[in-house]
Amino acid sequence: MAGFQVDEIVTSLQQVRREWREGQQRAQEGGERELPSRDVMADVVESLTGALFPMRLGPTDLRQESEDFYVAHTLDAALHHLFAQATLELRHERRRTAAELAELSADAQQRVRAFAEALPGIRRLLDTDVMAAFHGDPAARSVDEVLLCYPGVLAMIHHRMAHQLYKLGLTLLARIVAERAHAQTGIDIHPGAQIGAGFFIDHGTGVVIGETAVIGERVRLYQAVTLGAKRFPIDSDGHPKKGLPRHPVLEDEVVIYAGATILGRVTIGKGATIGGNVWVTQDVPAGCSVTQALSRELARDMAAPAK
Repeated sequence: MAGFQVDEIVTSLQQVRREWREGQQRAQEGGERELPSRDVMADVVESLTGALFPMRLGPTDLRQESEDFYVAHTLDAALHHLFAQATLELRHERRRTAAELAELSADAQQRVRAFAEALPGIRRLLDTDVMAAFHGDPAARSVDEVLLCYPGVLAMIHHRMAHQLYKLGLTLLARIVAERAHAQTGIDIHPGAQIGAGFFIDHGTGVVIGETAVIGERVRLYQAVTLGAKRFPIDSDGHPKKGLPRHPVLEDEVVIYAGATILGRVTIGKGATIGGNVWVTQDVPAGCSVTQALSRELARDMAAPAK
């Protein structure tokens, strides 16, 4: 059998890596791994999920009398792993500065401690999401079914944790957590998105929620909804500017049906309903019901000069 010329391929791959590192001004010799691990973060998320919901998403042999012991042990291990990953992110972020390792380690510890202190609040928010799904779906037989089976709830478990990491400046770890949920559910929520209590994504596949989206309380989305950007202002180098508010604002009690696309920094008013397959690029008043036909009229009326 003919060989595969592995040595030549290894040499070529080495050259490709060298070119990349030179172009990115990366170190060429020695050094440890610079970036956090997706596998470790997956284990952290699984452990934290079990600690948040021990008797339903924890170990199958867990007994209630051992619940606190399990939560304490699991949290301790998960937070130590998270601290190590946070240290890697901060070290990578500051690789071009001469930041002292001890100072960096203390910073990572402070951020992970703040994350840990936020976990009870995250659990309370997730309880409202679970109840929103149970009350919002006539097919749901129990809150346990919702928690165990619904992709929208799984996505929100990830998002509530990822958003807290994002707020603490651990944006790479946040994105790793968010993309894990995306891969598992088909629901793509940027960790920067602000989402209020009682959020329900029914079915879920194909939902996209952008970084600067702001979502109020008791909002419901169906599958294939996009909350995206309409345009991207360009900087002097021709690249899209980062961090600008560019995604929709949904006020409380908005319902958006399957396939709707809402683009730009528009506001969908409290209690508004957006029908399926609607394309919205203008503000929608509170309580308004927008269908495909009505959306064209709304856009035309809003574009017309005031009388």
